[in-house]
Amino acid sequence: MKLWKSLVLFALLVAAPAFAQERPKLQTNQEYVEELYRNPAAPLGDKKEMLQFVLKTLPDRVKVYPTENYFYFGFYSGGVRYAGNIRLDASDRDKGKLHFAYYIDHVAWRSEQPVNYAVMDAADGVKIEKVERFLYRVTAGERAVLFELNDLSAVRPPEAALDPDERFIGPVFDESGIRFFLVYNAKLKLFHYILDETVPVPDDLHRIKSTDRILLGTRTGFAFYRDLKRERKILIGVYEGNTLANNYFDGPFDQLPDNFIEGDDLLKAILEVAPNLKGTIDRFGGSFDGAERFLIAPYMSYVREEDLFPVHRCASGPQGKGPRYYECFLVDAEPQPPSGKPKAPQGKGAPK
Repeated sequence: MKLWKSLVLFALLVAAPAFAQERPKLQTNQEYVEELYRNPAAPLGDKKEMLQFVLKTLPDRVKVYPTENYFYFGFYSGGVRYAGNIRLDASDRDKGKLHFAYYIDHVAWRSEQPVNYAVMDAADGVKIEKVERFLYRVTAGERAVLFELNDLSAVRPPEAALDPDERFIGPVFDESGIRFFLVYNAKLKLFHYILDETVPVPDDLHRIKSTDRILLGTRTGFAFYRDLKRERKILIGVYEGNTLANNYFDGPFDQLPDNFIEGDDLLKAILEVAPNLKGTIDRFGGSFDGAERFLIAPYMSYVREEDLFPVHRCASGPQGKGPRYYECFLVDAEPQPPSGKPKAPQGKGAPK
């Protein structure tokens, strides 16, 4: 499942306008079946050998699109699909640390499978070299691969896209291929993910039956609300099935703008929402042992279109006419707790 998702994501994200004029890449059942029968057994029992196996399979240079710096991959071994990720975490990559995880990919009819996860460094024969600000060389054994991180340092929301009470935390590039602006409303103490429409949106957004204010992504299942006060779209929901599958479309909570957070901007916002966390989290919102990260997911998980309509009822009703209008887009107005999910192996398909 992950392999075709990776191919689709790659096809969508080559940003040059000329690319859009090329023919779509076909994905055939023939390729799927032949890959099942072709693949040899991977060295699943040894994490160091597995990292070398992954690096040897990659080209000399790859692009890491998601903004929490996860490079996702997938492969078949013994007729079973595995998924995983290599992460160059903003908090420790310059200390020579690399996060590596792999696991049996999610299937609905089986319980969650254990994650093979390790933080590797020079002691494990893994070398991380910073070539440029957004370019790192990872070497394991005799194989070296350049990892180009996604440079969104110049990305800013249009001035009209922000409410006077909001401040921009940073740009988010979700693994779904959708871009967002993460903003914080200091007056109401809440976060929003605003759709970035300064670039083409790689999805088809269509209205739900009950109102033209709520739009659903055909590919992603992301639900957006067309703000009544500003020309922008606020993420209000993700499809519950994607949340349960923990796939590329479970929402941008796990792709925060780590490379672009200015100083303690995010930390200050989190502590305004949850002051009880003071002294327990770093500037990225993670616990100091790396085991947890503060959950920023102000949107709902929905099953049916009707589940989304209460947002419009609130926004267009009496509350929408008052100063607490933007609370209509927050699932729970209470302070959000730490997510409790493992920070490093939070890749798609891994238990959270």
